[in-house]
Amino acid sequence: MHRLTWARIEAALLSRPPARVAEAVSARAAVALILREGPSGLELLFIRRADHPQDPWSGQMAFPGGRAEPGEEDLKATAVRETAEEIGVDLESAAECLGILDEVRAMARMRPVSLTILPFVFRLRGEISPVLSDEVRSLHWIPLDELLAAERRSVMDYVQEGATMQFPCLRVEDVVIWGLTYRMLLGLEERIPPPDACLPPPPAGLEG
Repeated sequence: MHRLTWARIEAALLSRPPARVAEAVSARAAVALILREGPSGLELLFIRRADHPQDPWSGQMAFPGGRAEPGEEDLKATAVRETAEEIGVDLESAAECLGILDEVRAMARMRPVSLTILPFVFRLRGEISPVLSDEVRSLHWIPLDELLAAERRSVMDYVQEGATMQFPCLRVEDVVIWGLTYRMLLGLEERIPPPDACLPPPPAGLEG
C-alpha cells in the first residue's frame, strides 16, 4: 500500500471546486474532517455520538460538527464552533483548513432531511487534549490508509419498520462507519483513490 501524504491530500482537495446542493433546504450544517500525522501515517478523527432516543444518528460514528447558527460568518465558522463544543478543540489555533469536500444532503431513518452538510478538511499542527461533551461517547483516530484498504470494505444490516436492508460500510476493529459519515469519507476517497481499491458507491437513499 502506498501511504497517503500531505502533498497528495492537498493536491486532491485543489483538484476541483466542491459541489454544492442546488435545491433549497431549511438548514445547513458543517463538519470537520481532522487529519494528523500518526505513527503509521495520516490519521483521521472520528467521534461516536452519544446514545439518545431523539437523535436519528444516535450512537453512530461521525465527524465533529453540527447545524449553523444565525449570525455565523460562514459554514467553516460552524465547523470550528461545533468542534470546540463537542470535543474541546479550537481548530482556529490548533489546525489549518486544507479544503472543502462536496456538500451532501442528509438522510435520517431512510427519509430525506431538509438539511445539507458541508465537510471541511483540517490538518492539525500539533498535539491536542480533547474534552468530550455529553454529545460524544468516544473519540477514535484511525489511519487513513487503513480506512481505504480493500479488506475494510463490508456490509451491515439495518432494520427499519420490520424490514432488513444491507448497506456498504467500513469495519475497523469495533468501529463501523456507514451512512452520512461513509458518504463523506467516500467524497474524500474519490479525490485521492488508493492504488489497491475503491469504496463501493452508496445505494440511492442511503441511511444516515
